[in-house]
Amino acid sequence: MNCHLNGVTRLLLTKIPFFKEVIVSSFSCDNCNWSNTEIQSAGRIQDQGVCYTLKVKTKEDLNREVVKADSATTRIPELDFEIPPFTQKGALSTIEGLLDRAAAGLEQEQPARRLNDPEVAEKIDGFIQKLRKLKEVEDEFTLVIEDPSGNSFVENPTAPQLGLRADGDDEEPDEEPAGSDIDTMRGEVLAFNTNCPECNAPASTNMKLVQIPHFKEVIIMATNCDSCGHRTNEVKSGGATEEMGTRITLRVTDVSDMTRDVLKSETCGIGIPELEFELGMAAVGGKFTTLEGLLTDIKNLVVSKNPFICGDSGVSDRVEKLRAFGEKIDRIMAGELEVHVVLDDPTGNSYVQNVYAPDPDPELTTEKYTRTFEQNEDLGLNDMKTEGYQEEQPSGSGAAKH
Repeated sequence: MNCHLNGVTRLLLTKIPFFKEVIVSSFSCDNCNWSNTEIQSAGRIQDQGVCYTLKVKTKEDLNREVVKADSATTRIPELDFEIPPFTQKGALSTIEGLLDRAAAGLEQEQPARRLNDPEVAEKIDGFIQKLRKLKEVEDEFTLVIEDPSGNSFVENPTAPQLGLRADGDDEEPDEEPAGSDIDTMRGEVLAFNTNCPECNAPASTNMKLVQIPHFKEVIIMATNCDSCGHRTNEVKSGGATEEMGTRITLRVTDVSDMTRDVLKSETCGIGIPELEFELGMAAVGGKFTTLEGLLTDIKNLVVSKNPFICGDSGVSDRVEKLRAFGEKIDRIMAGELEVHVVLDDPTGNSYVQNVYAPDPDPELTTEKYTRTFEQNEDLGLNDMKTEGYQEEQPSGSGAAKH
């Protein structure tokens, strides 16, 4: 598209963790030496969209790697600037690369604008200068990438520290009468048809109510695909959101602690202070597993499936740092490293097995705390009214309109 002669396009279908399958397209022209690369999602649209909000404070932030799908919207609120979806091809770039690409896109039609509408061209020139000035990071600015397909990603250079957030809410079940169908459901495995999240082929999901001793009832759902072999499981709380949040601290002193049952709800965050590690709620979803299984999921998320330590994108010090983190997780699971594992759940629906029950566990501490306004806002509780809402009537003497 530069000299309009023939060039060569190379296509590579590959699978990147977090982004499913992608198609990497690379074009090069031997006549004019022009080259171009693009990235497109080859997998299914994710179950949830994503919205990344990054505060760019230093020039180092400009080096963060970004996967921007073509369905993503890019915004810089300070400049009132927005790149709508499907106006640019998907790209694997950096924050600085996104700014350069935006400026280049605006400059593309400037020669024609200067002839046809000099006033508009002058304003765009001024705006391009503002975009380029952002790369100096003289003032902090915000970059927002919102992708309804869920196939975009922004690098976290401080990994393994993560800060992923997602709203979660639990519905309080109706009061169950004696001898109701709920009692029958507890002894059965229910199945319903669904689609595989990997290959989209028809599959079935099994669901069962399970009573956890000394805790409460949960719903375990497991999906198994016969077409591609994909298996997944998820845990939902079977009860209401507790009045207070719960913070559970387990001191891991022996390899036998790895067999403790752990219920981690979708709203529960995980921390390991000795490793300076924090994982936000919903990062690994709701799980009913063992402590070893939870630590394995953390290692897979932060190390094994991290796309930014693979291939050419892997920076040596970052790769070494993450590998060292993975080795420490292995030492914890082998009982060679004593740490504290903290489960912080604002809904109070998480649990760690007390192996001394009904006696107190000397290595396990559970504390209740009052949720902050922000936590209630994230959980959608501030605007929720469960009592007296039917008694409220619209104000005014006129008839209600529907």
